[in-house]
Amino acid sequence: MNLLRYAFLLIVFIVTSTTCFPQSVEKHIHEREQLWLGYFNQTRLTNKFGIWFDIHYRQTDNFVDRPFQFLVRPAFMYFLRDNLRLQAGYAFVDHFPAKGKDTTRPEHRAWQQIWWNQKYSGLTTLQWLRLEERFNRKIENDVLLDDYNFNYRLRYNMSFFIPLKGKEITTRSPFVAVMNEVFINFGGKIVYNTFDQNRFFAGVGYQFTSHLNGQLGYMNVYQQEASGNNYLSTHAIRLFIFHSLDLRPKDKG
Repeated sequence: MNLLRYAFLLIVFIVTSTTCFPQSVEKHIHEREQLWLGYFNQTRLTNKFGIWFDIHYRQTDNFVDRPFQFLVRPAFMYFLRDNLRLQAGYAFVDHFPAKGKDTTRPEHRAWQQIWWNQKYSGLTTLQWLRLEERFNRKIENDVLLDDYNFNYRLRYNMSFFIPLKGKEITTRSPFVAVMNEVFINFGGKIVYNTFDQNRFFAGVGYQFTSHLNGQLGYMNVYQQEASGNNYLSTHAIRLFIFHSLDLRPKDKG
């Protein structure tokens, strides 16, 4: 799909042109370990409309030492074709307190997305391009303020799924999953971290039924902080469950 290819090339250009700092600026990378759990549901209601829902819980430091984030994200879907859909929705995120802090920071997001998948012999691809409008509650001296920081964020994901037996992923078949997602910040408050983060995942999956699969593996999140020269490299164990339903009336003809 040309639109997504052009968007990916644009994101790559932005990343490579905005993350280069003068050699005199020292780069600091902090590493941590996390556990990410997630459930995704896409339910088709009619030929054109459906609903999306995903929910996540994440822990951090030695994988499970303390809670990190909770996220819930509902949306409406519009099907342009069976393999091409638009989504628009809302997300709520709780960012749990940093070590030594007591205040949980809420975040509200509106988001819009184009989602597209394609099947080939021995390979399925999935892409999405997502725009987010992020309202992050401000914190000062470990106390929530009434004001928000606002910025936009653009995300492009490319995923590959390869069956471990046969030429396609069917019921009761294992597969390999590999994905990469690039995040770009923009808006008036963004100065040093136009590049937000990159998420790379590699793992294995199992297609339990035609509507349900699970994926388990390793994910690295490489993120640039607002200061510009501080980075986070997160080593995560990721377990996601994907559930799709089709509630359209069955054709009795």
